[in-house]
Amino acid sequence: MNGSALTRFLFSVLIVGLAAWLGWRLWQDYMDAPWTRDGRVRADIVQVTADVPGRVVAVAVQDNQLVKQGALLFRIDPARYELAVQTAEAALKQADIQLALKKDQAARRAGLDPSIVAHETQQDSKLAVRAAEAQRAAAQAALALARLNLERTAVRAPVAGTVTNLLLQPGDYAAVGAPKLALVQAHSFWVYGYFEETRLQKIALGDPAEVTLLGQTQPLKGRVTGIAPAITDRDNPVGADLTASVNPVFNWVRLASRIPVRIQLDPVPANMHLAAGMTCTVVIRPADHP
Repeated sequence: MNGSALTRFLFSVLIVGLAAWLGWRLWQDYMDAPWTRDGRVRADIVQVTADVPGRVVAVAVQDNQLVKQGALLFRIDPARYELAVQTAEAALKQADIQLALKKDQAARRAGLDPSIVAHETQQDSKLAVRAAEAQRAAAQAALALARLNLERTAVRAPVAGTVTNLLLQPGDYAAVGAPKLALVQAHSFWVYGYFEETRLQKIALGDPAEVTLLGQTQPLKGRVTGIAPAITDRDNPVGADLTASVNPVFNWVRLASRIPVRIQLDPVPANMHLAAGMTCTVVIRPADHP
């Protein structure tokens, strides 16, 4: 074999070896590297409910509108709550009159000679004053509650965020505790990456991560902030008597369970739109850990 043929042979062996090494590395990365295509964008969603019941008379926002914290969302008919305030104000005035009357009676009887007004009667007058004071305090609390209920007829945004899937209309009835509107809290987006359990050994808290949205080329940066400590075992539910319900069927093909890993995103570029529920690919870049 001459020198030229030997050179070509060695070059071919080098190319084949390099290709085999690259293939092996790619296989290792594909099988063992901490990455997943099963990622979902999540956000903190606040369900807005009415604190007092009533008919909705005005809706002050539109669907997909960005609102500030404290902004008016919708208003409940305040008529009966205004009447309740007037009733409570009248009750407080009546309690003030009763208290003044009882104090005046107690003062007059305290100044009389014990031979004219019995000591027991004087003591009863003092107790009547204390009872009138308690009644006035109750009337004050009732007025404060009535004013609070009137104030709560204006339902305001508990956080800054974006209104989503707005279905509320004037004329709807708002019951206490029943969600009537949803807000996606601003700057609360994060990602759940569902990693196979075989890849978790290479993931640690604080590891940098790259998140690429489906249809996007610009990756988002983030960090691992949590790994779920448990998932539901659908094959072994709890029985009606709280004993373990063991599945008697064994599947020969065993798929690795997927464990949620939480990724806290760095500030998102202004030109990128995020929506909860988006699909993404998550790649963890393991840092050096002891």
